[in-house]
Parts: sequence; structure tokens; C-alpha cells
Amino acid sequence: MLVRLALQVLRWRPPVWWRRPPVPGSRRSQRQRAVSELRAQGRYGPELRDVLPGFVGLGLALLVPALLLAWLYRALGVGGLVLGVVLLAAAAAAGLRLHRSVARRRGGRYTAAELARLDDPGLAVAAARMLRRDGWQVVDLTAGEGRPRLYARDRRGRELDVAFRPVATADEDEVAGGPAPLREAGRPGVDRLIRVVVHLGAFSRADVLWASRQGGVHLLDGHQLQRWAGGATLDDLGLPG
Repeated sequence: MLVRLALQVLRWRPPVWWRRPPVPGSRRSQRQRAVSELRAQGRYGPELRDVLPGFVGLGLALLVPALLLAWLYRALGVGGLVLGVVLLAAAAAAGLRLHRSVARRRGGRYTAAELARLDDPGLAVAAARMLRRDGWQVVDLTAGEGRPRLYARDRRGRELDVAFRPVATADEDEVAGGPAPLREAGRPGVDRLIRVVVHLGAFSRADVLWASRQGGVHLLDGHQLQRWAGGATLDDLGLPG
């Protein structure tokens, strides 16, 4: 009901007879001209339609707990009131922890457990956030259903071609120790790009030897990835300058 009323208020316009045009040269006319210029420049403050949804949400956030406490008090007395306060406090604490966790990940910091739960697209999103955290400009080059790929550039003019070894092979490496499919993901070229291959698991000896012979290929295994996600930069992890 409140949401419907708010929408009606947002769509309401005064009748034509009320919106009489201002007299040229009057204060009202000058004020409208100044407001129009500020809006065109994007410097005018929010209107009612912009802030009303936030006020409605804030009102509901305060009204619903109050109604819940009143209902519990009527049903269970003082014990119900105490129970309601405890439940609301627990819900607020859980919501605050969730908000902080989401904000931390958006800022490019992940725990080892969070990294382990990522799939291929999620790992690419995490890497992009960590690059932006460290001051890199990132462009997602993933095409359609293809494997994730990122391009990044920093203030020093360095360019990265970031590829990802499939997450599904991380556990297989610990058992089989087979070589990673790197030839397409980190193939060298004639340009000056630094190729970075990110993997949740461990690279085999064959992978390391192959990358060392190519030049311009930097392997980032699971251990280094955890350090990066914890706040270390790629320079701390040995990225060529």
C-alpha cells in the first residue's frame, strides 16, 4: 500500500491552471532559469522522485521491526519483547557481517575459502576487482561462451593479457600433476603484453619450464593468488616491470 502510494506521488503532476508560466524577469523566472542551468550541468540536487523511494524504504525498515515487537509483546508479554529484541539484534549483526563481506569482495579482497568456491567466471571477476584495487584499468575481453580473458593497463603503461586455467582442473593437478593447457591461454606474441595465467591450483614443472622459455609469461598459482587476494600487488608477486 505504501509503495503504491509512493508511485502515485511520483507520477503526480499539478494541473495546468496551477502551473502558470512565470512572468518574464520575475524572481520566479530567474530561479527557474538557474535551476534549469544547474540541472543541465548535473549540479542540481535530487528531486522528490529520487529520494522518496529511499525514505519509503527507511520507513518500512523502522516500521516492520516496531510492528513485530508490538505483536510479540501482545502475544508473549515481556518475554516476547525480549525475544524480539534478541532476534532483531542477531539479524542486524548478520546483515552487517554480510554487508562487510560483500563490500570487501567488491574492493578486491578474498579469503582462501572464498577463492576455493569460485567458478571460472567468478575467478575472472575476482581478478578484475583485484586489478582495479591495485590501480589497473581493466577491460573484459571474454567473448560469448569463451574462456574468461582480461586486458589491463596501469599508470606506468604496462599492459596485461590475463588468462585463466579452468578451475575444474585445480584438484586434478594435485593427483596427476599433468601439464596445464597454457599454450593457447598464454601464447607469446610480437607485442609487449605481459601474459598472466591465473590458476587456483599448482602449475606443473612442465608448465613452469614452458613459460620460462616463452618470455613475457607470468604464472600465478593458487598460493600466489591467495596472497594477491589478501592485499599483495602483482609487483609483490614478481610481475615484470
